[in-house]
Amino acid sequence: MMIQGTLYTVSAPSGAGKSTLIQALLKTQSLYDVQVSISHTTRAMRPDEVHGQHYFFVSMAEFECMISKGEFLEYARVFGNYYGTSRKMIERRLETGVDAFLDIDWQGAQQIRHTMSEARSIFILPPSKAELARRLRTRGQDSEKIIARRMAQAVAEMTHYKECDYLIVNDDFDTALNNLTAIILAERLRFERQKLHHDTLISKLLSD
Repeated sequence: MMIQGTLYTVSAPSGAGKSTLIQALLKTQSLYDVQVSISHTTRAMRPDEVHGQHYFFVSMAEFECMISKGEFLEYARVFGNYYGTSRKMIERRLETGVDAFLDIDWQGAQQIRHTMSEARSIFILPPSKAELARRLRTRGQDSEKIIARRMAQAVAEMTHYKECDYLIVNDDFDTALNNLTAIILAERLRFERQKLHHDTLISKLLSD
């Protein structure tokens, strides 16, 4: 029997470093073991983006048609545009034994938990509000007014940390990456997966 992959949702406030951690994790894992799911969106493609690599860019009508057919594990409308995770794509990936990661907000993670109870959720926290604000300023993309708004939003988002299975504080990046890797290893060592993986060996060990 093929061992099913595990679906992971990774949530965090903006600036906590979840996307950077996921990208660093991918460099330590084989693509045959871990992949990041690519979402569908109705927003316009940016100059540096590639269809099918960063997002699947679809029209509003196409996205709403997919909603009506129940094709999304989760979806949300943000600032007038839809974002969603294809149910079929995730299921196909997990069936091949590959672990899939979703870089997603807490609302999306909440929807995933309701529709796929076997998924595992991870929340990334910053070491302090001061450090979170520093990281947002370091990007050099936002005014102080927008940063203040992002900080207020971050506090609201962080209240949902307790809904997740795992919690990582991203203070030292290497330590946080090691913690994330350890979660993957721990899940792969769970009894059910190990029993399937070593079924032949176990049968031989227990035979007369």
